[in-house]
Amino acid sequence: MPYALMVLATVLLLAVPARAEQILVSNEKDNTITVLDGESLKTIKTVPVGARPRGIVLSKDGKSLYICASDADHIEVLDLATYEVKRVLPSGPDPELFTLSPDGKLLYVSNENDNMVSVLNIAEGRIDTEIPVGVEPEGMGVSPDGKVLVNTSETTSMAHFIDTTTHEVIANVLVDSRPRIAEWTRDGSKVWVSSEVGGSVAIIDAAQHKVIQKIRFDIPGVPKESIQPVGVALTEDGKTAFVALGPANRVAVVDAQSYKVEKYLLVGQRVWHLAFSGDGKKLYTTNGVSNDVSVIDVPDLKVTKSVPVGQAPWGVVVAP
Repeated sequence: MPYALMVLATVLLLAVPARAEQILVSNEKDNTITVLDGESLKTIKTVPVGARPRGIVLSKDGKSLYICASDADHIEVLDLATYEVKRVLPSGPDPELFTLSPDGKLLYVSNENDNMVSVLNIAEGRIDTEIPVGVEPEGMGVSPDGKVLVNTSETTSMAHFIDTTTHEVIANVLVDSRPRIAEWTRDGSKVWVSSEVGGSVAIIDAAQHKVIQKIRFDIPGVPKESIQPVGVALTEDGKTAFVALGPANRVAVVDAQSYKVEKYLLVGQRVWHLAFSGDGKKLYTTNGVSNDVSVIDVPDLKVTKSVPVGQAPWGVVVAP
């Protein structure tokens, strides 16, 4: 290529603005995914998907969104370039939450109605095996090295530790009532498990399979029964945790070393799940009753904006 054309091509390439992040929200009552522009926070697209979309996870390359279509009893794969569902993958009955293996090849799916965790081979589009767990499996978290999976069972009130090679349950840890989320620390040493009805978050030592700390919450003027921990998000440096407190309409800010609650942030109604922006400076919350997403400035610990989405927003992820 002549030098002048090379220079022109370079100039044109640099002139094309990089696409902003996309904030993806599953709306369980209107069967859609809302796509928000990460810079303007305006709706780019509202995508119809299968019945009652709840858990959502990005593919390893960030080009696809996996969707638990709970009432359709399957997993959908949304192409984020075209916003079209390009594949439908099997699951057990009523898939609610799932997690992606670190290599991006497997989805571990909790199927609420048959007390099983499905191991889904994405490339082959088949379920390799099913793992019996407690009643009403919900939360799913895989260790950073991919060797251990944690599933929470709502009715059994346990966190089940599963060997991902043998697919055997290696430990059952009792936590408070109705555990929802299992969030591993970045170093793989601990798992944070939220208990919605129990009103607490248990910190579990991943090697000893023991609860080493419980965090409880006290908000002046808010009844105890309204404080229902669900979503948990840990900052990249592991110093701070954010906990969504459901009908309390607050996100708790917790020192992840001392386990002390530092602050409560008022967000929308029935705050459910949480996701960080790529740079970690913003935190997005889904608010299932007020039908919006709250935006939290992480360095300043302030809620800066509320953005309307679909009906009963549930899951949220951020795509590059």
